[in-house]
Amino acid sequence: MNKVHIKVGDMVSVRCGKDKKKRGRVLAISKREKKAIVQGVMVVSKHVKPRKVGDESGIVKTESALYTCKLQLVCPSCDSATRVGHRINDDGKKVRFCKKCNKEISSK
Repeated sequence: MNKVHIKVGDMVSVRCGKDKKKRGRVLAISKREKKAIVQGVMVVSKHVKPRKVGDESGIVKTESALYTCKLQLVCPSCDSATRVGHRINDDGKKVRFCKKCNKEISSK
């Protein structure tokens, strides 16, 4: 099973590439390909043909997938890009935490 360190709804920062240091929310994740679609990052132009009568055609801007190794989670409490740690709480639930401020990161 392929594991990914981010989840849908997380705020992430791009570490490298043409969109370096941009931030956005994760819209979708493909665990098999280890890719994610981030809102406002890696925007590409697609040429769209009308599929039905009444559909519009033209050039559409949309987000493309990028590898999750290029993304780093942004901690909501300290507002900085950080590594993610895992620990088990007293009630036996596994949670993620920020390695910088040591606070729990809740998933949305």
